[in-house]
Amino acid sequence: MKNKVITISREFGSGGRTIGKKTAKRLGIACYDSELIQKTAEESGFDAQYIQDAGEYAPSGLFANLSNRAFGPTNEDYLWKIQYQMISRLAEEGPCVIVGRCADYILKGKADCLRAFIHADLAFRAQRIVNVYGEREQSPEQRIKDKDRRRAAYHRFYTDMKWGHAQNYDITLNSGTLGIDHCVDLLVMLYEQGSFAGKDGNA
Repeated sequence: MKNKVITISREFGSGGRTIGKKTAKRLGIACYDSELIQKTAEESGFDAQYIQDAGEYAPSGLFANLSNRAFGPTNEDYLWKIQYQMISRLAEEGPCVIVGRCADYILKGKADCLRAFIHADLAFRAQRIVNVYGEREQSPEQRIKDKDRRRAAYHRFYTDMKWGHAQNYDITLNSGTLGIDHCVDLLVMLYEQGSFAGKDGNA
């Protein structure tokens, strides 16, 4: 029997990380988010800050010329390989919630997986990142657009899937209208209802 796992993909500022941690706490299972960065640093030898900066961004030069990959694997490719193996291993070890890092793609066929995407409108997210991360020189709206663009490019580069496209997830939740805690309630309910296996032939 494959372990039950919730993967959470999210727009920047939507509260996906908070929802993931609260969901895991309610269910009494592990949550992997920033922990993945530290684990990757330990296995790769790269600095944790470097991994945090590069871990969701496509390799440099992607936007200008995809043929850059012909010159050989990049640091990002190396980190992707480690991340892929690590997420697969964590899902084998026990039930958990995994936030970001293309876990929805990596665990396809490897876990009894509920794939969630958290989103919200721009105004909600802009206010939230100011509250959580503070004011910056760059406007919160521009920070959101830049972060989302990079996440989408990274996801497309390594998975050939469209990030945020509803058909690629089992459930999409608007945290701005539903509220953070209600999103948690819904994920907990779905998790406790039983197996997700068989919904797309993954298990």
